[in-house]
Amino acid sequence: MTSRTRRKVWLLRAGVVAAATLCVTAAQAQTGTTTAQAVMALGASSTEAAASPLNLRQVFDAAWARQPEALALQARRDAARAQQGAAKAWTPEPAALELSNLTDRLGKNQGAREMEVGIAVPLWLPGERGRSAALAEAEGAAIESRATAAQLRVAAAVRDAWWQWQRARIEVGTARDQLDNSRLIAADVARRAKAGDLARADQHQADSAVASAEAGLAQAEAGLAAARQHLRALAGATPAATASSGVAETLAEPDPGAAATELEAHAALQELKDRATVAERTVALTATQPRTNPELTLSTTRDRGARGESSQQTVTLAIRIPFGAGPSFDARSANARAEATEVQAQLGLERERLNAEREAARVRVEASRAQLAASERRAQLARESRGFFDKSFRLGETDLPTRLRIEAEAAEADRQAARTRIELSAAISAWRQALGLLPQ
Repeated sequence: MTSRTRRKVWLLRAGVVAAATLCVTAAQAQTGTTTAQAVMALGASSTEAAASPLNLRQVFDAAWARQPEALALQARRDAARAQQGAAKAWTPEPAALELSNLTDRLGKNQGAREMEVGIAVPLWLPGERGRSAALAEAEGAAIESRATAAQLRVAAAVRDAWWQWQRARIEVGTARDQLDNSRLIAADVARRAKAGDLARADQHQADSAVASAEAGLAQAEAGLAAARQHLRALAGATPAATASSGVAETLAEPDPGAAATELEAHAALQELKDRATVAERTVALTATQPRTNPELTLSTTRDRGARGESSQQTVTLAIRIPFGAGPSFDARSANARAEATEVQAQLGLERERLNAEREAARVRVEASRAQLAASERRAQLARESRGFFDKSFRLGETDLPTRLRIEAEAAEADRQAARTRIELSAAISAWRQALGLLPQ
């Protein structure tokens, strides 16, 4: 091979290696870019999920998951299933093995021996098995209704804390708006006082209005912090730290008009009904248990009278029937009847209370709607008046005290309108609570 040929081959190999290197580098660059984009997208998604505010349903779910009733619910269900299985068994209690050995070794030592092996089986009393199964079934249903009623009680606490937090957010938002408007007026007064159009007394009044608005904002923020901590204590999660400028988003629940349920389906009533059923079936079961369960014993005995004698074997079939009635039975029966009577009376009172609470909640919603319409009308008029007086103040046709009074009236009208919107949402939430509906 000539030197010219060798040179061509070397150049060809170098070109192939360079091309392969460029391809690999490009592929790695593209893969790295794709991976970086995926990581950035995942990070953005995680950030967005972390920044998304909690709604009322999520706060309720978090609060319920922390409750002792929720943590113990599965164990109670397991216990109820075990009780139902025990009620379906052939015997009320497991059978027992009996062993005994008789000898005269410590006495005469004549070789007397007696060994007995038997099994004792408890027996159901007449009607006890069926009523035990009925009681176990009622207790299983009572566990579920008690959990639902506990959820509703937690929902009441969460709803109260949630709307207190919303009211605090409204206070912060309106206080911040009032502070911004007061600062604008103070800046305008300072400019005009510097130009000689207004006196220093007007500047002091404007600055005093700003200081008052700052104090109001600080007080509102303290209330917001307290409301957030209360909500956090319930749910273990912290909602958005501050309210946005203006009116905070209420995240109201839907109107329950179409979702209204029958009074008898209310969770609180259902819990008492199931408790009453348990009490009634306990009374029925107690009536079948005037004594402890009898026992059937089957045993075999092998014995000899003395050393050298042949052993004898016998079979024994025996039944043990305890005496019945007595003070213990009377106490259990009286306690069962007292529980049944108490739950029935409590059921009647709870039904009347819930009926009155439903009607009151409905009337409150209607009144809140009327109040909202009036407060929004007032806020609209106050905003228009503020615009008129702001223009006349800038033209020198209105004095500063009048301008500050109009500003305070407009701020109060906006605050009242915002509060009324919150109160309407809270009233709807309370109506849903009275109807036995969980947060949405």
